[in-house]
Amino acid sequence: MAPEFHVDLGPQYEGEVVRKEDLYMEFGGPKVARKFELVTVKRAEEIENEKVEIIGRDISELQPYDEATDSGGSYPIAVLVDVAGAELDKDAEGIIERKIHMYTNYTQGWYHMNQRQDCWYRMSKDAAKKGFNSLKELGEIFNFLFTSEMPIIEAIQTTIITDEEKIAKILPQALATYKARDDRALALRDEDVDTFYGCVLCQSFAPTHVSIIAPNRISNCGAINWFDGRTAAKIDPEGPIFAIPKGKLIDPIRGEYEGANKVEHERSMGTYDRVFLYDAFEHPHTSCGCFQAVVFYIPEVDGFGLVHRDFKGQTVIGETFSHMAGETSGGRQVEGRLGTGLEQLRSPKFIQADGGRKRLVWMPREILDRYKEAFEADGVYDKIATENEVKTVDELMPWLGEHKHPWIMGEVELPG
Repeated sequence: MAPEFHVDLGPQYEGEVVRKEDLYMEFGGPKVARKFELVTVKRAEEIENEKVEIIGRDISELQPYDEATDSGGSYPIAVLVDVAGAELDKDAEGIIERKIHMYTNYTQGWYHMNQRQDCWYRMSKDAAKKGFNSLKELGEIFNFLFTSEMPIIEAIQTTIITDEEKIAKILPQALATYKARDDRALALRDEDVDTFYGCVLCQSFAPTHVSIIAPNRISNCGAINWFDGRTAAKIDPEGPIFAIPKGKLIDPIRGEYEGANKVEHERSMGTYDRVFLYDAFEHPHTSCGCFQAVVFYIPEVDGFGLVHRDFKGQTVIGETFSHMAGETSGGRQVEGRLGTGLEQLRSPKFIQADGGRKRLVWMPREILDRYKEAFEADGVYDKIATENEVKTVDELMPWLGEHKHPWIMGEVELPG
């Protein structure tokens, strides 16, 4: 018998957005520095089945959002889900973790965006009025939905932390786990496999979007690599992540495949029939809303900029991430605007048809430093401007010329 909750559950609530006028409280998101969600596969004896623990202040102890002053109501969060099962292994962690997005959005009055260390939970005033006053209930919902929807999970416990000091202590462990998953995928190439994977987890918000996941292309949200896709399709063959026979290679530079085009046409309801995996123009990959960053074309210098979700200021073209995200998202193909996972910066095929990393001319310092090794390998680490050096497009060209950026100097040849 299903447990009773203060709100209803089901896929019919996917796609509902908790906007500012409906907001009661939020956890994570762009206003909060520390947040993450992590699934760990453990032995059954390490788990107290169906346990939910809250560490830190709960909903009833926190101040809600004040619409009159447009302040408050934003808090740090860590969601730790430990699972066990005879058929579970470490490869399943990323896939189970991504379902936190789905199951939060199954919850009436709750809205979830993004993933990993970018997660964002919003709770509505209506949910609060119905008596949803504890994160323990959210944990119980996770335990119920995970075990109901995924029989492979035989034991589960959920810990939700709002204590910022405790989150800060364990966040490095989560980041190391994410990196280990991503590093594993770097050794594989598109040419090594016959099957790609597709994800339509975000179609409730972006109905014409399908994320194509290949060895050289991580999902837009940055949470699902090729190995994760393979595991997900095996665990849940009828789920939102599925196999794509890659078929005939049409264009090796742009990354156009017969199989990807077929799926793009079918899953976008006929809106699109071609997709380039490694080109920002003509038929670029669709963008959902959970992407970690936006790659954007800067016509004044014929180069590209990149901005990630956590960057608070204006980019070199005078737009914020949120403004660009609004113009890029929704499952559309937008030439010169590409939602992407940040790990794609380490891919050898990152916008390779357009010049790759060597055509990037501006990005936040945080991202330039985070992927320093990749940029140094291309000889552009000290030639890409950041918000610390360049504020406007007018300042950009002189700076790039002074620092002899290879794209501006005409030293980069586009692959032909």
